[in-house]
Parts: sequence; structure tokens; C-alpha cells
Amino acid sequence: MRRSPWATLAVLALAQFIVVLDVTIVNVALPDIQADLNFSADSLQWVINAYTLLFGGFLLLGGRMADLLGPRRVFIGGLVLFGVASMVAGLANSSEFLIGARAVQGLGGALLSPAALAILTVTFAHGRERNIAMGVWGGLAGLGGTLGVVAGGLLVDSLSWKWIFFVNVPIVVVLIALIPVFVRDTRHNENRGRTFDTAGAVLSTAGLLAVVYGVVRSEPKGWGSGEVMFFLIAGVALLAAFVFVEARSKAPLVPLRLFRSRALSVSSGALALNGAGFLSMFFLTAIYLQQVRGDSALEAGVHFLPMGGAAIVAAVLASQLVQRLGTRTVQLSGAALSVVGLLLLSQADATGSYTTQLLPGLVIFGFGILGVGVPAQITAVSEVEHHEAGAASGVVNAMYQVGGALGLAIVTTLSITRTTEAIAAGVPQQQALVEGFQRGLLVAAGFAIANAVLTLASPQLQPDAEQIAEAAVAA
Repeated sequence: MRRSPWATLAVLALAQFIVVLDVTIVNVALPDIQADLNFSADSLQWVINAYTLLFGGFLLLGGRMADLLGPRRVFIGGLVLFGVASMVAGLANSSEFLIGARAVQGLGGALLSPAALAILTVTFAHGRERNIAMGVWGGLAGLGGTLGVVAGGLLVDSLSWKWIFFVNVPIVVVLIALIPVFVRDTRHNENRGRTFDTAGAVLSTAGLLAVVYGVVRSEPKGWGSGEVMFFLIAGVALLAAFVFVEARSKAPLVPLRLFRSRALSVSSGALALNGAGFLSMFFLTAIYLQQVRGDSALEAGVHFLPMGGAAIVAAVLASQLVQRLGTRTVQLSGAALSVVGLLLLSQADATGSYTTQLLPGLVIFGFGILGVGVPAQITAVSEVEHHEAGAASGVVNAMYQVGGALGLAIVTTLSITRTTEAIAAGVPQQQALVEGFQRGLLVAAGFAIANAVLTLASPQLQPDAEQIAEAAVAA
């Protein structure tokens, strides 16, 4: 049966849309989730981090499974896992239950996202049609992130926070029904005999979870407590074991030789810092808008829209500017804009207007975050062999998620510590929340400054349109 490649693209893009949607849709529901399930201030971030860490930690394994088992089979499996976990998350009646469901959601996303991209690359031939398809793919993914906050606000205000998860279920059911009709099965016989390297994925994810948990527990327990030290040491040991396993594996998830490339190493660090700044800003600002300024969930979502619009425009502009100005110049400019945006946001108080205190910072940050992301992704694959471009891009995409989770843990811990100190000193609770918000954004700005410094070590490239398209395909 002949299948329209554009119908295939529609199915794949809708799946990617809900994966990206679930990163942002949750943010505006956090205050309601916290109140309903009795989350503590330090544990609330796990609603984000459980999803992000599992998604980033198993992203490379998902790509490997698609290679070995066939992308359509893994795509369906990831969708089923994502849909079931979404249903369970909506039914959750405790914080532990919800965190567990979010972790499984992240695992489902880590399976279906690389499988969908693998299907897309074999559906469209190299050239103009694939470039158009990748543009649609990237645009819809960005749209998912932007609309997620508004959709989340509508669902929370009109129904309840549970519906930000329930909404995925009918979409997944429809997608699974459409796959046999519009998505053909493909296998890569040349990959037979390769291994999954599950040990690598488990060790890296467990190590990151332990480190992040140790950082989070430092706020109530103190950095010198036995519990905190245990998890930090265990995390480092697990990550060391991951490096040991990868160095000796015949088919590693992360070929360590890739890091001999300065371009890849710098891009990995840049995207990790980018993720740290973005997730931290989103988390803190969503809480601030609702708990300090008194916004409804929908109002908070609408207030994020200008940032999303700026990010979409920035993605288009950055792709054009790297051809004229070079990747390092655009990336450095993006990092500088991120710093400015975060510093402006950190000046917001409890009584100032949205237009003067928040809007400028959100728009500038929106331009900055994609000003870093686009050139860093292009640079990441510039020095690796063509057949390893996918692996290199998988590494930096995973680093973005992992950096975001670790950065969020650090920022949230320091923010809560400042709020707690202010309350203990007799500061009213609302003002104490503002002081915690301000400190958290200053730390996030520190990540952006580190990004700017790191970018100075990045090579200056002036890719043509074809190289930009190839980088997008690898991403």
C-alpha cells in the first residue's frame, strides 16, 4: 500500500508535539499539584525532573532500540508507555505515585522521539523535501512548548490539574490507530549483532538521579549530612562506572572518542547550561506568577506566550544568521541575551506590573535561549564523521535534558534556602517568596554567564544551508 509521506509526517509530528508539550504543560499546574498532593517545596521539582532525567537518560538507548528492533515497533511501544503513564499520572493520589508516573512518561518519550525521527529520515529523501519536513517537525515541536503553558492553564482552570495528563490518552489512542495506515515498517539489517548497552543507560541515569537527589536533600538536611553525602558519592561512583563500561563496550551508547572533538565537547556543555537556565526560569516564574502575583493558571500560561513567540522567531533568525556571522558569534549573542533576560526577571517584585517587570525579560530570554541552541547543535556535529552525526546529536540533546534537571535542582535548592532564611528572619511570606525567586534567577543568570565564557572556546563556523539542514536532521 502506498503511503503519503506527508501523512506520515503528520502522525510523527503529533507524537513529538505531545512529548514536548509535557515538558511545559506541567509548569502552570505546579501550585495546584502541590496543594492537592501535599508536595513539599523541595520535592515539587521532581514533577519536572523525574520526566526530564528519564527522558534524557534513556534517549540514546531509545535510538539504539529503534535501530535494532525497527523504528515503527519502538515508536508504538513508546507511545503505549507514554499513554499508560499519562493515565496513571492523572489518577495519582500521592506525590510518590505522580513522580513515578512522570518517570515512566519520560521513558516513553525517550523511546518514541528518536524512533519517530528515524522514521522521518527514511520517509523523506535527502534534499528539499526532507528539509521542509524537518522544518515542520521542528516548528511543531517548538509550538508544543509554546502552547503547552496555555493549554495547561485552560485545563487546570476549567477542569483540574489531572487533565494535563488525561489529555494525552485520546491522542495516543488515535496515533496508535493511524500508525498501521500511514507509517511503514523499516528495519536496518546492518545493525544486527549490535547490543543495546542497557547497562550504560541504567548506570548513567541512576548516577544522575542520585546526584540530583543529593543536591535536593541538601536544603532540608544540610550539605554535610550523611544522607546527602551518601547520594552524592553514590552518584559519582555510578557515573564513573558508566564511563568505565562505555570505554570497554564494543557498541557503546556514548562513544567516548566523540569527546575528542572540541566542537562537540563545548556544544555539550553549552546545551547543558542552556537547559539549566531554561528549566529553572520556567519553574520559578510559573510559581512566582501564581503564588506571589496571584495569577490563575491560564493567566500564567498567557504571560509566557511572548517568550515562546520570541523563541520561535529566534530559531528562524539564528538559522539564517549563522551563515552570515558564524556559529560562535550567534551563540555568544544568544548567551548574552539570556543573561540580560534573566537579570531583568530577577528584579521583579510582588507589586510591579507584568508589562514593565516581566515582559521585557521574558522576550529577551526567549530570543537568547534559541540563539544558543541552534548554533550549538550545528557545531556539535561539525567535526564528527557523517555516520556518527546522529550519535553526536543524541549526546548533546541528552546533555540539554540532564543539564536542565541538575540546574533546576541547584537553583531550586538555593531559592528555597533563601526563602526559608527570610521567613526565619521575620520577613512576610510573600516577600520571602520574592527573595527566593530573585536569588534563583540570579543563579540561573550565572549559568548563562558560564555559557558565554564557554562559548569563547567554540570554533567559529559559517555553515551553508545544506549543513544546517543536515544538523537539523541529526537533531
